[in-house]
Amino acid sequence: MKNMYSEKVIEHYKHPHNRGKMENPDGIGEAGAPCGDFTTVFIKVGEKDGKKFLERVMFETVGCIAAVATASLVTEVAEGKTLEEAEKMGKDEILEDLGGLPEIKMHCSALATDALREAIKNYKTKVKE
Repeated sequence: MKNMYSEKVIEHYKHPHNRGKMENPDGIGEAGAPCGDFTTVFIKVGEKDGKKFLERVMFETVGCIAAVATASLVTEVAEGKTLEEAEKMGKDEILEDLGGLPEIKMHCSALATDALREAIKNYKTKVKE
């Protein structure tokens, strides 16, 4: 495992941040991969100075080391961002921050960012933005 993954990936896998189901989320998003990995992201939206931001972000993942690690990092990085900033988050910045992933696991890097965008979309649909 140590040869395939960076220390940061292993750390996020062993000690994931923000893992769990959120009660009464403002938005929920889901994303899956052909390999069977599946991520759900829950968001709580706050407002400050007229701008809406991600006050809290949590996840649940059924998947491999890469899927758990990327979801953990995405929730950590997304908290505090405005909705617009969070929507622009992509797998490339997550991959770079994690120190990369094996080629066969690259698809996992998009699960959490895709689920995050879906959660924001779900929220906006509810509040009719």
